[in-house]
Amino acid sequence: MKRSRDNESGQALVEFALVAPVLFLILFAIIQFGIAFMHSVALTDAVRAGARKAAVSRTAADPTAAATSAVLGAATDLDRSTLQDGLTVDPGASGWVAGGSVTVSAQYPYQVNILGIVVASGYLHSTTTERIE
Repeated sequence: MKRSRDNESGQALVEFALVAPVLFLILFAIIQFGIAFMHSVALTDAVRAGARKAAVSRTAADPTAAATSAVLGAATDLDRSTLQDGLTVDPGASGWVAGGSVTVSAQYPYQVNILGIVVASGYLHSTTTERIE
């Protein structure tokens, strides 16, 4: 018995129409998680830069402001006003003395939404402690 190919003329289009939404959903999820990861890396780098600035700014007029400025300056991919709300610079109980430690912490909100549906949300956290020079 011979089969006719006339009835399979739109098969590829139908299969693509069935699979395409799932592929696009996966693609959008990868993009959203990539953006969240980029923000995490930017936050970690900015906090590290701020902690380093705080460690060497002991004799500055306002070492806390210098560290805060360094964090905000290094966080070029993040919204600075949002980042500033979750930023802390803590020189510890001993204060700004050589040999002490300073801890710079920050948090930044993230939201992973796929086609308008929020899949995950919360805060990215980063903390760095350095010895004051």
